[in-house]
Amino acid sequence: MTPRILLVEDTPDIALWLGTALRQGGMQVEFATDGHAAERCLQTGHGFDAVLLDLQLPGQDGLSVLQDLRARGDAVPVLILTARASVPDRVLGLNMGADDYLPKPFDLSELEARLQVLLRRHGRAKTNTLRWGPLEMAPETSTVWWHGQVLALTQREAAALRVLLSSPQRTVSKEQLHADVFADEATGLDAVEVLIYRLRKKIEAAAAASGGSSEVVISTFRGMGYMLTSPLGSA
Repeated sequence: MTPRILLVEDTPDIALWLGTALRQGGMQVEFATDGHAAERCLQTGHGFDAVLLDLQLPGQDGLSVLQDLRARGDAVPVLILTARASVPDRVLGLNMGADDYLPKPFDLSELEARLQVLLRRHGRAKTNTLRWGPLEMAPETSTVWWHGQVLALTQREAAALRVLLSSPQRTVSKEQLHADVFADEATGLDAVEVLIYRLRKKIEAAAAASGGSSEVVISTFRGMGYMLTSPLGSA
């Protein structure tokens, strides 16, 4: 699954620079520009995989945000970014529960390397996911996410979706889906139609639950098969 990062930084130029670089590196980045906004983003169930936290923030400083986070029992990895480079400040941040500390100015490659270490250490590193728009799948576990939320699928539904996600922008024939999903079972091709129907309904329900129209559609191409498409024109 794509790592979801909260960047807490009040300097617009730095936030834009870091956010752009991290997104280009395959991460999903959300922003908070002050301590109070960070507190709101980091309430229980926030779903972030790591936090990049500046210490000198308006409203509420970064150490206070970190202290409140750990007081709630939240173990999300936190990498402190700050101009406070003195040893006592570093020790204080680490003692309050920070996982790492990077003084400004820093090299972008070092930040990315440290962030990857934290993600791997906590089992949150990016895997070789299959993705189309907000729909993601970890092939090794068949876990599927829609906008970061787990989408409950049956084993056969997940198998069919894996085939479709593995062939982006290409039609997959009904015969191929039948061979990959049902193998040697004594079922006809009609079983594929039923399976695709159920999978469509679950994707539509997930889209409705997230408050919008579906950004992913399983389109039928008569005589050719099925393909994942994006009605909004992006994937």
